[in-house]
Amino acid sequence: MTQYASIDTDTQQEAQDRAQRLEKAGRDWSSRIDQDPAHAGLVFRARGEGIGSVATRITSGRHEFVLDEPAALAGDDAGTSPVEAALAGLISCQVVIYRLYAQQLGIELEDISIEAEGDLDVRGLLGGADEVRPGFSEVRLKVSLTGPESSERYVELQRTVDEHCPVMDIFRNPVPVQVQVSSSAS
Repeated sequence: MTQYASIDTDTQQEAQDRAQRLEKAGRDWSSRIDQDPAHAGLVFRARGEGIGSVATRITSGRHEFVLDEPAALAGDDAGTSPVEAALAGLISCQVVIYRLYAQQLGIELEDISIEAEGDLDVRGLLGGADEVRPGFSEVRLKVSLTGPESSERYVELQRTVDEHCPVMDIFRNPVPVQVQVSSSAS
């Protein structure tokens, strides 16, 4: 049995608990930001260490996981690939923001599931074609929502989510990245 075995379709109590947690978090954040707008700025951190053939052990907060490549890309397939993890991050953020804004907009949302696909041409990764970007050329999401609301209400929710989802924003807009390299003799 995995650690996720208890996570299943929502019961009425789970939905009520989630609504209370979302409302409390919203009140708490609003209060902190009202007291000092600087509290709105967050810094997220992760650390990676190379292991195995091309795998990386990632530590983020109290969590640790391994990202790797399949054998066809020189990996040991010890974990999901970095680009799959990027898609998973997008899916996860979308779920959070759908639930948050469903609560804020008074839209009943019983269940949500999301599938993501991304197209990547390995020539960009391997340097086989300068005109091919190394990342995704396109990402597609299939969002399935269940609940009693009209289609129009769920479209309203989708638009709001896409406007406010941090990981969607990362995918859609260039983010400045600073790289500092240090080396030491072995």
